[in-house]
Amino acid sequence: MNLIPEDIYKLLLAVLLGSVVGAEREYRTKSAGFRTLVLVCVGSALFTIFSLRMGGLNNGDRIAANIITGIGFLGAGAIFRGQSGVSGITTATTIWMVAALGMGVGAGEFILCAIATVVVLMVLLGFTYLENIIDVYHQTRTYRITCTFRDESLYHYEELFTSCNLKARRGKQSRVGDDITGTWVVQGSQKAHDLLTEKLLADKEIKSFDF
Repeated sequence: MNLIPEDIYKLLLAVLLGSVVGAEREYRTKSAGFRTLVLVCVGSALFTIFSLRMGGLNNGDRIAANIITGIGFLGAGAIFRGQSGVSGITTATTIWMVAALGMGVGAGEFILCAIATVVVLMVLLGFTYLENIIDVYHQTRTYRITCTFRDESLYHYEELFTSCNLKARRGKQSRVGDDITGTWVVQGSQKAHDLLTEKLLADKEIKSFDF
């Protein structure tokens, strides 16, 4: 197999595009950072080059088609569930997108990949500010409150959510000895959440709460 200068240019461009997106992820201290995304982009480009060279015109996608399967495993590793919910979905999607950029570079679609990289950066950088604006007016928090068990104990806090103009959905409840713990998924504006937090902090019946 002869070394073609165009293939070297493709790999270098893959390094560049992967670096641009990876730098943004590294700056935000995400699990898939600079080196990971560069390697994903270069690897996807290399597999695509091999696929086109080995498969020919009639079967040029036989290797490239399996890139998506491999990227699926990487993306799944970036997603995890914590007490505050599922996180890592944006990072997993970014890995998937960078793989697409690498495949496009390997296929010779340089201009399209450059435009797509700009679009990815616009989403990752510009849309963050839009999300912050949305969170001011609508955000979801999971509250867990522990207090001394009494009749109607937890209903009191559901009424408190309503008085603060918040919508609450009751989750798991458990009782240990004289204490009862309730969990709610609560939606509303940031101002309403702040008001609720102030009232919960002032409530002497609450032994602990978190969100």
